[in-house]
Amino acid sequence: MLVAVLLSTALTGNGVRKPFPEKVKTIYVLSIKEEIAPPVRRKVQKGFEEAGQLGADLIIIHMNTYGGMLDAADSIRTIILTSKIPVWVFIDNNAASAGALISIACDSIFMRPGANIGAATVVDQSGKPLPDKYQSYMRSMMRSTAEAKGRDPQIAQAMVDPRIDIPGIVDSTMVLTFTTSEAMKNGFCEGEAESITEIVQRYGFQEATVVVQKLKAMDNVIGFLINPFVSGILILIIIGGIYFELQTPGLGFPSAAAIVAAVLYFAPLYLEGLAAHWEILIFIIGIILVAVELFAIPGFGITGIAGIALIVTGLTLSLVDSMVFELSAGGLSALMKAFFTVIVAAFTALVGSFYISKRIFSRPVPILGHLALDTVQDKDEGYSTADSHYAGMVGRRGTAFTILKPSGKVMIENEIYEATAASGYIEKGETVVVVRYETAQLFVKKST
Repeated sequence: MLVAVLLSTALTGNGVRKPFPEKVKTIYVLSIKEEIAPPVRRKVQKGFEEAGQLGADLIIIHMNTYGGMLDAADSIRTIILTSKIPVWVFIDNNAASAGALISIACDSIFMRPGANIGAATVVDQSGKPLPDKYQSYMRSMMRSTAEAKGRDPQIAQAMVDPRIDIPGIVDSTMVLTFTTSEAMKNGFCEGEAESITEIVQRYGFQEATVVVQKLKAMDNVIGFLINPFVSGILILIIIGGIYFELQTPGLGFPSAAAIVAAVLYFAPLYLEGLAAHWEILIFIIGIILVAVELFAIPGFGITGIAGIALIVTGLTLSLVDSMVFELSAGGLSALMKAFFTVIVAAFTALVGSFYISKRIFSRPVPILGHLALDTVQDKDEGYSTADSHYAGMVGRRGTAFTILKPSGKVMIENEIYEATAASGYIEKGETVVVVRYETAQLFVKKST
């Protein structure tokens, strides 16, 4: 127990780290062994809540990560810094980038022999360092976190900025990364250990009950749905479903798919406190405005544009972790990432939907199995789906009985027919002429 007393003195001497727990009855263990993203933030938050409910005396994080998203790491850092329970971290090989930030926020750091901590430069998805305003924000977070735990802030920011020169530790040509022995020498590691069990035994906590976090099935489902990649896929389905539904009359499978995707997109974000009521309401209003523009107002103007803007805004803001947007590099970075995710997914959905609507259902596609016919009934062989009456209407003139945007109804010789505008929109009452008949559909254009 002498080691424990010495460590207690070291931890409390600067008055910034939580006191060493003299009596430990319950130890709560959670792991961060994947890319740091919203699902990890959610897992950590639930873990700390459960540890509090259990009355745990110590939380140990089992860390092995190469980093991840800065906004998620910042949220985890805040959870650790505001925790009333002492938090230790065991670095099992890697605590790089965002993992280093989280580790430095803990009261004590333990590392496996051969482990590393550091390399916290902010980079984009290709690994290229971002502009200095992002690096400046990360340097600030590393400094403030190190100061909060009584560690050298200059060393912490050297893990971000290769320009920082600390004699005997790092020169101004490289980003700082510590090995286990280097971290111990410079106050960024309290001890070397092979496992959490060894740490528990070393400080005399053998009698303590160790509770390892176990997520429920629903937690795993929610964690999966709030993954940025999955959110992007759901946006694809939402936008694609809306596009396909606008091409056909009535409500069918595309609208059902879009509704289900919207529920799966917003529900977990709402449960996690990311999507607020007003953000979901913005999205719904946007959908309504687009529908009004398409089916009630001639042409496409301010109402449709406002609807699209609200849809994009609702989807974007729902991905952001805070309702109050700070004018800082971290807040702007999170907002821009969310906006980029929505725009890319929406653009991909529109392009993909347009291609699919032109290709997949107009010819046999073996890869889709029974979604398309395996054989072609060639017109030259006597097959025809064209009713002779409709086929004979090509060239006839009539009037638009409703707005064609692009589908609608036309009146020809006092008979009303379903028709599609060959191009653009046709206003109600305009004179039209039938230009072709195919796929059991009349196609018309404005008559000059």
